[in-house]
Amino acid sequence: MLLLPERMTLDDAPAALRMLSQAIRRETDAVVVADASGLQRFDSAVLAVLLECRRLAEAAGKGFAVRQPPAKLVELSRLYGLGEALLPAA
Repeated sequence: MLLLPERMTLDDAPAALRMLSQAIRRETDAVVVADASGLQRFDSAVLAVLLECRRLAEAAGKGFAVRQPPAKLVELSRLYGLGEALLPAA
């Protein structure tokens, strides 16, 4: 399981993506799960990071899911038209 950091803004996104990319490569489960419960400060950059994580997981033949997204993240994903694509269970 990937644990998303507390903060993920445009400035934080490159480092967060590097860290998460490495974790995805090491993941052995059939579905890579990103736990978003710890996210507190974020902007739309988190959507780009999550989409890239999904792409990386799918390229490795794995599924991708986001668990416990904060309400603001669900709202942001819907605003950008990504609600069902990124957070289908939310």
